[in-house]
Amino acid sequence: MAPAVERPDTGILTVVCPDRQGIVAAISGFLFGHGANILDAQQHTDRSDETFFMRVRFDATRLDISLAEFGKPFAEVADRFGMRWRIRATSETPSMGIMVSRLDHCLIDLLARHRIGELAVRVPLILSNHADLEPIAAAFNVPFRVVPVTPDSKSEAEAEQLRHLREAGCDFVVLARYMQVLTPTFLAAFPLRVINIHHGFLPAFAGARAYHQALERGVKMIGATSHYATNVLDDGPIIDQDVIRVTHRDTADDLIRKGRDVERIVLARAVRAHAEDRVVVHGRRTVVFD
Repeated sequence: MAPAVERPDTGILTVVCPDRQGIVAAISGFLFGHGANILDAQQHTDRSDETFFMRVRFDATRLDISLAEFGKPFAEVADRFGMRWRIRATSETPSMGIMVSRLDHCLIDLLARHRIGELAVRVPLILSNHADLEPIAAAFNVPFRVVPVTPDSKSEAEAEQLRHLREAGCDFVVLARYMQVLTPTFLAAFPLRVINIHHGFLPAFAGARAYHQALERGVKMIGATSHYATNVLDDGPIIDQDVIRVTHRDTADDLIRKGRDVERIVLARAVRAHAEDRVVVHGRRTVVFD
């Protein structure tokens, strides 16, 4: 099924604040008062700390203020409820940089989904520490840059990678099986905007040999986890996960093959959720709206 086509005058408002009465009324009343028509609204309250989350998608055709100026009049509502909020026009397509090493399955999947319109993003750049996947980038007409990384050159390499990403105008970065640990300096340049795919069902089986660990443990399901990369390896807020059944007959190669199928799906779902402003980070967790 073809993806829904967003009107250029549609806005997305996400809100996080302490829970109390009147929040929904205040937001909907503000939008109505300025001529907006709500198309979709979802909300959630985390009872563990009484935090309220909301995502509103609205038609701004008759909005009496521009989305660029939205914050000025909305500040009164936001201040009254102590809101952390974000507004974006759906016509502002996010720009996604991709980082890869030698494994190609996630890269091919993301580029194919982008080509057929499943991912509403721009892809201005693919970065790699190896040249192996350059033909794939060429097949999809995406610029490809190789920045070799060694233990002695890591800081210089990351500085060059960041320069490429900034020059390409990337809003967020996807690690499509990029097999290098990013430093805090790199992650600070894209805070909670680096999406990783881990070939294991976190928090179990962290590290580089997740499928081998799963085989040794004799599990009956393996999975994949997409999460925001943070300074603690494989510990960032989780965006999406999924599993697939395995049996005692499966070898390590079987688990890797099955796992790659799950990795592709999980990463694509996480990227789409992020690009559509459906993910709100709350401490070590996330709220992911439908």
